[in-house]
This record gives sequence, structure tokens and C-alpha cells, in this order.
Amino acid sequence: MAPNGPAIVAEGLRKEYRQTRALEGFDLTVPEGSVCGLLGPNGAGKTTAVRILSTLLEFDGGRAEVAGFDVVRQAAQVRYRIGVTGQHAAVDEILTGRQNLEMFGRLYHLGAAGARRRADELLERFGLAGTAGKSVKHYSGGMRRRLDLAASLIMAPQVLFLDEPTTGLDPRGRIEVWEAVRSLVAEGTTVLLTTQYLDEADRLADRIVVLDKGRMIAEGSPDRLKSTIGGDQLDLVITDAAELDRAARVVAGVCGAEPETRPDTRGITAPVRHRAATLAATTLVEAVRALDEAGIAVEDIALRRPTLDEVFLRLTGHPAGPGEEAGPGGGRPDSGKRRAEPAGHRAEEETTAV
Repeated sequence: MAPNGPAIVAEGLRKEYRQTRALEGFDLTVPEGSVCGLLGPNGAGKTTAVRILSTLLEFDGGRAEVAGFDVVRQAAQVRYRIGVTGQHAAVDEILTGRQNLEMFGRLYHLGAAGARRRADELLERFGLAGTAGKSVKHYSGGMRRRLDLAASLIMAPQVLFLDEPTTGLDPRGRIEVWEAVRSLVAEGTTVLLTTQYLDEADRLADRIVVLDKGRMIAEGSPDRLKSTIGGDQLDLVITDAAELDRAARVVAGVCGAEPETRPDTRGITAPVRHRAATLAATTLVEAVRALDEAGIAVEDIALRRPTLDEVFLRLTGHPAGPGEEAGPGGGRPDSGKRRAEPAGHRAEEETTAV
């Protein structure tokens, strides 16, 4: 693979499960050393795409390359260069953290001494050296996921597939995983991340691809996607709910657009005409002054950018939500012929979603 060339390329990928089309002409290009967030509603085809790209699933049409190798004709070369971490940590709870990593190292034929050295490197890298001798059953959720990530890096993969890596973690655990991912990318690893948490994609991804009904419907940086639905928005909460309609009229006069009101929270949201930050800030000042002159007390007021949740809602017609994608009939999809597992992937880790 050429330096700074594409680490992942998919062209026109198609996959059907019986009568259901999971992928229908899916295209994707991920530059080397970047994080690409793959977003989409349940059943959009995210996990199917990951399984195809990681050589775990055959497809019906199109082509794909990972790390410069064809996923069909050169599957063994692809497997040697990738790691895969699924939705649930697949580590042995009885073994210690170090024993888990040494076990995976031996499975990858590193030898006893090589496996110990690699385990020590990864334990230090992921902040687990101090708990390496503890049984994994005593690890927190975030620690288990970090150990799982470490296991997928035994062979130092060029490309890492993360399929909803923070599902079920508390906020602290999610932050720990985010920090681990950032450190990997800083060292040159390319990451393809599927997630239902849009703030996760916003924080980690250089580029986001939105998938719906097996096709890419939008792509770009988080900021670029947010700009597609407009500039800044003025958000405020008034003190007296009885003043909501009057406050909305005042805000409409300042912003030049009809605001959205939320009676249950006494909230008002209105688009700001000016995209430039300085002009948008002027609108905020004008709104504060106009509301004060109208005698309307404000509890909170701020300018904000549109969120990825709002982009997702605009593009797909419904909000994002956590949960596994379902196959036809809501159950396990017909996965077709199975391929051998790639480096860094454990059988029990495999997700069953489309």
C-alpha cells in the first residue's frame, strides 16, 4: 500500500440475505492513518460491510481491497494485516490480563518469549500494566474493552475494524476506549468505526459515512455534515412558560426565521441567519437585548452548532439509537459461507447483525 493511499476501498458491494438486500452498491474509501465513522440506523448494513471487509463474509457483487489486497483473491494477506473488535469484549475472565494477551500471542505463533514481550508492550500502552496480574473478572467494563483492543493489536494491524466498541460501557469506560483509539491512530493505524453513538463519531472520526438501506447517502467531515442543515442555532430557555409564545415572536424578529418551541422545557430554538461566528454572536447579543426590553426573563441562552443527531434525523428520517442491527425477521441473518478468522478476531466476538 502506497504511503497515504487508501487503506480501505469498496466499490459497488452487494449482499443479499434471502430476500433482504443488506448492501446495494456500497462504496467506501478510507485514507491510510485516518478514522472513518460508519453510521446508519439498525439494519442499514454496517456490520455486514465490516464482515465483508474483514474477510468473514462473502458478498454477491462489487469489489473490495484492504491494506492494498483484494479481500477475496488475497484474503490471507488481508487477515494478516487487520484486527477486528466487535460489540462485546471477548477475553477470558478467568485468566489475568497478561495471560490473555500471552495466549493470543502464542496463537499467532510469536513463541513464549515473543508473546511475553508483546503482552508487556500492550499492557503498558493501554494503561493496564498495574492490573496485569488480576483476573479479568475483576476488571471494569472500560478495562475489559481496552484489553480487548490490545488483543486485536497483537500483530500490529495496519487496519482496525471497531464494530460498536463502546456498547454497554459507562461514560468513563467510553472515554478510556476513545483515548486508546486516538493513540492507535497517532501511530498510523487506520480505523473503521461503526457506532450508534453519534457523539462518539463526532469526537473520533475524521470522516463520516452515513449508510441507509445498504447505500451511502452522505459523507464528509463531521463539520461538513453539520453545515448541510444550516449554520448556528440560537437556543434559549425562558423562566415563565406562559411567556413562551411572546418570547418566540421576539426571537423570530431577531433571527428572521420561525423558531421551534418546546413547551415541556420552556425552550426555543431558532436558526441564525449569519454563518460567520462574529455575526452569529451579534445575533445572540441582539436576542438578549430584545428579550430584556420585552420584559421576558431568560434562564439560559446560547449559540450552538447543529449536532450529528440532527444531521442523522434529517438524512434518515428518524433519530439514531443504540441496539444491534437485525437480520431478516429480526433474527440472525444467513451469513453465507464463512471464511477463516482474521488476526485479532475471536469467533465468540462475531456480531450477528446485518
